[in-house]
Amino acid sequence: MSTPAPSATVWFTTKGQVVIPRQLRKEFHIEEGTRAIVTATPEGILLKPVTRWSIERAFGLLKRKPGGKSFAEEWAEHKRAERELEDR
Repeated sequence: MSTPAPSATVWFTTKGQVVIPRQLRKEFHIEEGTRAIVTATPEGILLKPVTRWSIERAFGLLKRKPGGKSFAEEWAEHKRAERELEDR
């Protein structure tokens, strides 16, 4: 990862939306439609983008059962189920 970006000021909309500065979106491979995990911390709100890049980085950390589905297959199934829930 490169040197941390300088601090930036952002604004929240009435719906609670915020625009992540371009430099950070580029650094963390955030594209349109990217989802993020939102966590409350003692310092404030932590946004952790769930991107293909971050998933691929984690492949080496996850051990799969022999003969089981790959993480990519499980993730694809999860995404399909998530879309089905959203469509309801």
